[in-house]
Amino acid sequence: MSGGCGCGGGNGGSGGCGSSAREEPGLPESEVEVGVQAFTPPGHEPVAADEAPVQLIASSEQEWPIISVNQVPITPQALAQELQYHPAASREEAVYLAARALVIRELLQQRIAELGLTLQIGAGENEEEAATRLLLEREVQVPECDEAACWRYYDNNRGRFHSAPLLAVRHILLECAPDDAGARSTAQVQAEILLQRLDEQPDSFAALALKYSACPSKAQGGSLGQISKGQTVPELERQLFSLPTGLAAKPLESRYGWHVVCVDQRVEGQALPYEAVALVIRNQLQQGVWQKAVVQYLQTLVGSADIRGIHLQGADSPLVQ
Repeated sequence: MSGGCGCGGGNGGSGGCGSSAREEPGLPESEVEVGVQAFTPPGHEPVAADEAPVQLIASSEQEWPIISVNQVPITPQALAQELQYHPAASREEAVYLAARALVIRELLQQRIAELGLTLQIGAGENEEEAATRLLLEREVQVPECDEAACWRYYDNNRGRFHSAPLLAVRHILLECAPDDAGARSTAQVQAEILLQRLDEQPDSFAALALKYSACPSKAQGGSLGQISKGQTVPELERQLFSLPTGLAAKPLESRYGWHVVCVDQRVEGQALPYEAVALVIRNQLQQGVWQKAVVQYLQTLVGSADIRGIHLQGADSPLVQ
């Protein structure tokens, strides 16, 4: 554990092994669905009176579902290769997710061939990625988010747009491995003893840090300098930024051990003006609009295709003009 304590401190607050990335104001990520119905285990799927049962997942571990897209088969070899990219709770679910991905990929490739797109391969792209990008650029129409929509989101979510608070923090790290339960228990007891001593002798923090702390900040009396969000490991950050000023009543635990912490100063974040976050809002709203448009486009491809061996949700009428 020679890489540091992950607290963001040491070297006057500029070191540590936590991430140095700053947290930007942002919006919650939207989860993109591809409009696919929930998987029905074999033997329980509904069957129309004039249709034979559709076997989605074969019963044997060595067998694969029989799937085709407009008479083009999805081969067992392709399914086996794709399976590694879809971890799931069961093999059945993983196979379904892999099959769904391959069906969508085949639909896109067939549409690319139908249109005869001329490839313009960009930096870092392969031919398939370039073709898919050109297809979506041509066929997915995405309306622009206007200024009114951005202002509306800002007004409805002002609490999200604040500068990060700043903390001036000192700490004493009692280091122990994350998987050593005995050492962790011992370190916790030691941390609680140090807290008792600091309650009795508040001016002894620097001396105790120099003697007991495993963090390089011990040379500065345990001072981490000013810390903002994103500079510490997540589990420590969550606890630190909920603390009031003064000596923390209990030791804080992180993957690196137990921390005796004193918050010397706390500067709360300030509300950010619209101009400071307008680009972030516009980009993320636009991303959400694009995701919805792509979902609708995929549903349209599904609805117009002859897909056998797997149930996907299509569109009864074109959703993308």
